[in-house]
Amino acid sequence: MVNQTSITSVLLMSLAINQETLSVLFIFFLLVYLMTVFSNFLIILLVVTCAHLHTPMYFFLGNLAFLDMSYSSVTAPRLLFHLSTHRWSMALQECIVQMFFLTYFASSEAYMLSAMSYDRYVAVCRPLHYSQVMSWGTCTELVTLVWFSGLFIPIIYILFLQRLTFCGPNFIPNFCCDLPSLLQISCTDTTINVLVLFIVGGFLGIVVFVTTFYPYVRIFRAVLRIGTSDGKSKAFSTCTSHLTVVLIFYISVFFIYLVPNASNLRALNQVVTIMYTLITPLLNPLIYSLRRCLDYGD
Repeated sequence: MVNQTSITSVLLMSLAINQETLSVLFIFFLLVYLMTVFSNFLIILLVVTCAHLHTPMYFFLGNLAFLDMSYSSVTAPRLLFHLSTHRWSMALQECIVQMFFLTYFASSEAYMLSAMSYDRYVAVCRPLHYSQVMSWGTCTELVTLVWFSGLFIPIIYILFLQRLTFCGPNFIPNFCCDLPSLLQISCTDTTINVLVLFIVGGFLGIVVFVTTFYPYVRIFRAVLRIGTSDGKSKAFSTCTSHLTVVLIFYISVFFIYLVPNASNLRALNQVVTIMYTLITPLLNPLIYSLRRCLDYGD
C-alpha cells in the first residue's frame, strides 16, 4: 500500500489579479456584507418592535432574515480575510466546520421557505380560517421544526466524512468549502459518501421542493377562480415577494449542485456561489421591503 500523507489545510481558489482590483473587490464585498447584516437586522428589529407586524407572515420573515444574516456570516468574513491578506489557505477542520454551517443554514432556509409557502396558501385559499390554522402555537412549532430539521443533513454528512482520509491535492476551486469540494480532495473511496449525498440530500430536496411549490399550484387555481381583476391582483400581491425569493433560492441551488463541475463551468459556478452566499441574503430583505412599499403606495 502506498503511504499517504494526510493534509491539514486546504487552498481555496485565489484571484490572480492586481492589487487595485483586489482592493475594489474587498470594498465591494465588505459593503455587501455590511448592508446584508444591517438590512436583515433591521427587518428582525421591526418585526419584534412593531405591533402591526406581529403576524405569522412577518414572524416567518424575521426568522428568514436571521437565517440570511447567519448564512452570509459563514462565508463573507472569511472571504474578506483572504482578500485583505492574500492568504487563501484554510485549516481542514475550519473547512469542514464551514461546510457544516453552510449546509445547515441552506437546509434551514429551504425548510423555512416551505413553511412560508404553506402560510401563503392558507392566507389565499382559506382566508376565513387563517387565524385558526396559523395560530401562534402552530407558527412556533413550524419554526422550531425548521431550526431542528436543518441539523439532520449536515450531521449525516459530518458522520460519513469521518471515514475519509484527506491527502490532496488540497486545492478547492471555489471561495468556500462545500461537501462536493471536500469529497474531491479525499484519497479514500467516496462512493458511499456520494450515495448519501444523492439519497439523503436528493430525497429531502425533492420533498422540500414539492412542499414549497405545490401550495402555489393551489394558490394559482384559487386566484384564477376570482372574478375581478382587482381581486386577482390583491391575491397575487400577497405571494409575489415570497415567490420571488423562492425562485432566486432554487435557481442558485440548481446551478451549484446540478450543473456539472467541469473546468469550463467553474467560473460560472464561482459567480453563482457568490450570488448564493452573499448577494441573495441581501436581496431577500430588499424584495420584501419593495413589496411593502408598493402596498403602501396602492
